[in-house]
Amino acid sequence: MRINRIGVVLGAALAASFVVVSAQSGSNTRTAVAGDDVAKPRAPVAFPAGVEVSTRPQEMPSWKIPNIGEAAEAYYGPDSTHLIAQVKSPLAAKSPRGLAGFLTKTFTDSGTEEVLINDRGWDGCSYFFPDNERLVWTSIRDHMDMPLGNWSDWRNYPQGAELYVSDRKGKILQRLTNNTQYEAEVTVSPDGRWIVFGRMTNGNMDLWIMNSDGTGEKQITFTEDDQEGAPYFLPDNETILFRAWKASEYDQKPTPMTIYTIKRDGSGRVPRTFTHDMNWAPYPTPDGKHFLFVRAETPRNWEVYLGYLDGKTPPKRITFDDGFDGFPAVSPDGRKMVWTSSRSAGPGAGFMSGLQLHVMDVTSLNLGPLGTAGKRR
Repeated sequence: MRINRIGVVLGAALAASFVVVSAQSGSNTRTAVAGDDVAKPRAPVAFPAGVEVSTRPQEMPSWKIPNIGEAAEAYYGPDSTHLIAQVKSPLAAKSPRGLAGFLTKTFTDSGTEEVLINDRGWDGCSYFFPDNERLVWTSIRDHMDMPLGNWSDWRNYPQGAELYVSDRKGKILQRLTNNTQYEAEVTVSPDGRWIVFGRMTNGNMDLWIMNSDGTGEKQITFTEDDQEGAPYFLPDNETILFRAWKASEYDQKPTPMTIYTIKRDGSGRVPRTFTHDMNWAPYPTPDGKHFLFVRAETPRNWEVYLGYLDGKTPPKRITFDDGFDGFPAVSPDGRKMVWTSSRSAGPGAGFMSGLQLHVMDVTSLNLGPLGTAGKRR
């Protein structure tokens, strides 16, 4: 996981107003962001039958994905229905405190068609290939003789986390890495040609790319203080969105983080957030104009925001719940946002305890892919 034991900050104030419009999805009020590009109206996303509605005031409609249990960091597949995520499993390695770890699963956003992809070790980040037939994921399954480490502490990442490609049933097709370094935070370009990931070498995190067949590894960041991670390709297959913090500031509470873009060849590094506080967990939208990310409103209230790649439009807040809201990702059609939240954990739950997956209907934000003429498909 990319929780990374980050510190917390009194987040930036809501920078832009929201306009609430009445439109029903299930029994929920839809919220549209003022000032976004206007596209042809689309019908709201239909809620799966019987799901628990998890919408809070000022939010767009959302539901909790049923049947999956505690999970984190989910990503949509090309069909905008199936997801891949790390899910708590009794088959996983146990933490030093005896708690069950996480393994990779796929399932639908209605909580059906569960498939266990890996059956041992402890898994980190995972992602779909655009062919909808292959998956890439991180695991310590072949290094259980090494110290377990801590997926949430940069200074103690699991050394021996490797990258694997499997089919949709979990049959391993290729082991991409084979060493005793930490390799994780892996994603695939929209055209399927490139894999980008984070690697720790001598205690320093940098970004690397490789061809999708595992050849041609190339390091693209070379910073001693900045610790880069969470890389994702934009729709142009050339630009990579990521976040970084400085090792020299890691013990600050909160740990300041900046979101950047960089070209696939390592050139053109550009900051995309401009506050010296927590700007974490970025994810690009299919229109190539926005990105989701997380800020802290209070030490125990993290919220999802919509950022703008134009470098001038203030971010807009998307979630409004007193607790943890993080790891946002958008479906390829731009209509649904999956994210991890503590809102269903119940009273008395710890800040990052009982995290479950939720889906929000973000159709009204017009984040869907653009055609060759720059118009929405």
